[in-house]
Amino acid sequence: MLPAIEQELRRQIKRLDAGATRPFHDMLAYHMGWTHGKGATARAGKRIRPLLLLLVSDAAGSRWKDALPAAAAMEIIHNFSLVHDDIQDNSPTRRGRPALWTLHGSALAINAGDALLTIANQAMLDLEKRYPPAVVVEAARILQDACLDLTRGQYLDLSHQDTNRLTLRNYWTMIGGKTAALLSACTEIGAILGGAGGKWRAGYREFGRLLGAAFQVQDDILGIWGDESATGKSAAIDLAEGKLSLPVVYGLRQRGRFARSWTNARTRPKRTTALRHMLEKEGAYDYSARQARRLTNQALAQLRSLRPQGPAGAALAELTEQLLGRQT
Repeated sequence: MLPAIEQELRRQIKRLDAGATRPFHDMLAYHMGWTHGKGATARAGKRIRPLLLLLVSDAAGSRWKDALPAAAAMEIIHNFSLVHDDIQDNSPTRRGRPALWTLHGSALAINAGDALLTIANQAMLDLEKRYPPAVVVEAARILQDACLDLTRGQYLDLSHQDTNRLTLRNYWTMIGGKTAALLSACTEIGAILGGAGGKWRAGYREFGRLLGAAFQVQDDILGIWGDESATGKSAAIDLAEGKLSLPVVYGLRQRGRFARSWTNARTRPKRTTALRHMLEKEGAYDYSARQARRLTNQALAQLRSLRPQGPAGAALAELTEQLLGRQT
């Protein structure tokens, strides 16, 4: 499936590969990880979202190749959000390479993100070649709902960065509008294109939501305590940049030494090791690990209840366990 996903992504992005806009196409190709940058090697993402969509579609009873345009659309939407997030968060790197805005400026990068959003919508319309209009419209509606959720999640993230008043309840709402929203859309669209209806569609939607939440919490933990050689980024980066991840939000709510130290943004980059130790001492690591285990178990239980069939079903279970760090 992965080579087919990559081929479809290139086909969709190729809409801009002509004449005067060829350099514009090259910007998108760089961000998608297909080309080298200044001193950086080509490095694409894991393509988790399109793979999930195709596996669910196939396990639900449809030919996965028919769903390729939708799979590409979800990956392109993901990359659209990354382009804009890097600008809004002032993040200089993406996947270990210079972020698009650092190479071309914010204005051109914003335009590139807008192009990715538009191409994703065009890709969804390509489904009309294989599916009835009602199915295409429903899939497109889910995509648009997910995009609106992404803006909700980003609003909560950005609006609380300077106040440090994000509550644990709002944290869960925030991630519900980020990774969880997009993975939930992938699994639900996959179910629809696979011909699943009623409780099965709702079941796959809930599986995607739980998977996305578990994945985000694990990412939050790795952003502070992860192995740099495995994650591809410094374990100190989330603390240095002031990211309101789950361990940080929990630590702030304890109103202890960590909370007092966190308020001085100027010293964070120099005190990441100390801040990490404070979080551990105040229980933030243990709390976050418990939440990751809870969501992981719920996601795996939800998937088992759906009983996905055939080789795609087995691959879906294997992918889920890999994403959630499970070996059994």
